[in-house]
Amino acid sequence: MKWNRRVDGWLIVIVLISIFLHFYNIGNAGSNVYYTAAAKSMTESWKAFFFASLDPEGFITVDKPPVALWFQVLSVAVFGVSDWSVLLPEALAGVGSTLLIYFIVKPFAGKVAARWSSLIFACTPIFVAVARTNNIDAILIFTLLAAAWALMKAVRKQRLSWLLASFALVGVGFNMKMLQAYMVLPAFYLFYWLAGKASWKKRIGHLMAATVVVLAVSLSYAVIVDAIPKDKRPYIGSSQTNSVLELALGYNGIDRLTGAAGPGGKRDMRSDNEFQDGNGQMNHSTDPSSHSSLSNPQNDSLHSPPNLNGERPMGAFRPGGGQPPGGMGGIGRGETGEPGVFRLFQQQLAGQISWLLPFVLFAAIGLFASIRRQRAITPFHQFMLFWFAWIVPMAVFFSVAGFYHRYYLSMMAPAIAVLVAVGSELLWQFYKEQNGFWQWLFPGALLMTFLFESYVAFQHRSSLSSIWPQALALYGLAMFCFLIAFRHQRKAVRYLKIASLLGLLVMPFYWSLTPLLYGGNSAIPYAGPDLKRPDAYGRRAFGSGEEREVTSDLLAYLEKHYNGEKYLAATMRANTAAELMLKTDKAVMAMGGFLGTDPVLTAEQLAKMARNGEVKYFLISGFGGGGEGNKELIQWIETHCQEVPQAEWQMNAATTKRWSEQDEMPSPMGRGVKLYEYKG
Repeated sequence: MKWNRRVDGWLIVIVLISIFLHFYNIGNAGSNVYYTAAAKSMTESWKAFFFASLDPEGFITVDKPPVALWFQVLSVAVFGVSDWSVLLPEALAGVGSTLLIYFIVKPFAGKVAARWSSLIFACTPIFVAVARTNNIDAILIFTLLAAAWALMKAVRKQRLSWLLASFALVGVGFNMKMLQAYMVLPAFYLFYWLAGKASWKKRIGHLMAATVVVLAVSLSYAVIVDAIPKDKRPYIGSSQTNSVLELALGYNGIDRLTGAAGPGGKRDMRSDNEFQDGNGQMNHSTDPSSHSSLSNPQNDSLHSPPNLNGERPMGAFRPGGGQPPGGMGGIGRGETGEPGVFRLFQQQLAGQISWLLPFVLFAAIGLFASIRRQRAITPFHQFMLFWFAWIVPMAVFFSVAGFYHRYYLSMMAPAIAVLVAVGSELLWQFYKEQNGFWQWLFPGALLMTFLFESYVAFQHRSSLSSIWPQALALYGLAMFCFLIAFRHQRKAVRYLKIASLLGLLVMPFYWSLTPLLYGGNSAIPYAGPDLKRPDAYGRRAFGSGEEREVTSDLLAYLEKHYNGEKYLAATMRANTAAELMLKTDKAVMAMGGFLGTDPVLTAEQLAKMARNGEVKYFLISGFGGGGEGNKELIQWIETHCQEVPQAEWQMNAATTKRWSEQDEMPSPMGRGVKLYEYKG
């Protein structure tokens, strides 16, 4: 009996659901090769480990600080390089976040609200999708939730040390995904100001000390790296000035808001990164996480024939006539809809995160009504305000930002889960105790949310049975009527409440299952029934270009002619280098970073490296590189190196033509893929 009192059985059930969603078949879920190659390289030298180098020789880094990747490196060191090993830390972070939310909510809102918070969070589609990849958002969210837990502890215990620990954890998050971690800081400042028991002067002093801590932890890595002479460390990938601080403020900061990092922005090189969809429209990808991944890096999917359904392995690029209706598979701005007030309710984003947002709006009404009624801001109110301060800045950013990926929306998942769960308890009290307008808040929240979910399901009618929009609307209307009719029958309405909230989770849960059922996009993860469509835009988005450059024929040729050079080969783009490094134990040099646009080398520096015997082979393609400066590199290669005949390292022309016709697009081989050899 003692054990039963201490352990929440329903929490165990919720955790088991979370484990299933995050761990089921992750060995075949695929990984983002950009980060997988980095994790492999980081196990091979301490230099690569510290700088998050893409290659073991430390030529160039990935586009993020190393802290989150260190967890993947540890897993690779223990279990070896595989999709499973790099996904393990993310899956663990997903389950851990589900648990953390329970323990954050329980002291302020009780066990029931804590259970619902964890369950709703576990069923958030975009969080499940991203936690099943080695994009690092799941670890970041876990870190920020740990920071929130420490903040709550600081308020309950009235201990400055917990406050400083909380802000330090946000600083650790900065060294995972930079300014993205700072999106929660308004909530942290507001909550401590409202909930702290010290005098206002002491609270200001405490928050100033916490600010110093978060800045010190955040900038520690950037200051150390930028202070190291540039010739003694790797180039900072995706920066334009070889600076971690510039990377944080530029590409991983302001450029996301303005769109400079996205399609049409200053970093977008159309000549090298254009793909036409079936409607003749151009799709772009300018983010390193937009690159391909392989479910098994040792497989050469180019040689794999279509299966009985006419589908090629998930490693192969399958445009199939363009992106799904509504741009659900689109890349770039088409991926996230049009900026504006209602952006989060558009088809591209609504199914990922917004299912329960109408309920959150009703919870906001209930919160302010409760504050007005009690004429005080209680700890319960302060707790709800914390989560509103968490979600509002994010909602604003994601509504107006020029460029981001859908999986960034997973940052909103904790706040939505808590506000729906805790808000439902608040609205339930109004329903039971109040008359007039306030008694309608809970039934109204349910009805409007069901109607919105019906609308979202209707948006996906090309991939989802038409029965679902009707069923959701009718179920919501039935629950609304029952709650009104049986309001005074306490036992009946209690079960109606449970049935209503569970009903709200049916579609989000199905959406969360889709990456498990149909296979997800391991580079730019998203969820939804569009994944089951044969023309889902890129199970491994943009996997064809780099993957087909790195055929087994090419790899065999390079290894046969390798004579101890520092680099097996040099490529313009990081993804091509990553593919090669996952199939060999040798370093490959990404001369222009992930898109080929980073100003890493001059032609003179490249010539010196070639003369010194550091690199002999250069792979250049139509997917190759951009940037005015890097065109000089290509010109030098074409002038001073000898092209290797394609017949020596490439598939025969008939096979290339066959795959090109089946894909309904020119293969990379047809876009000018060439191998050059420097002979001195």
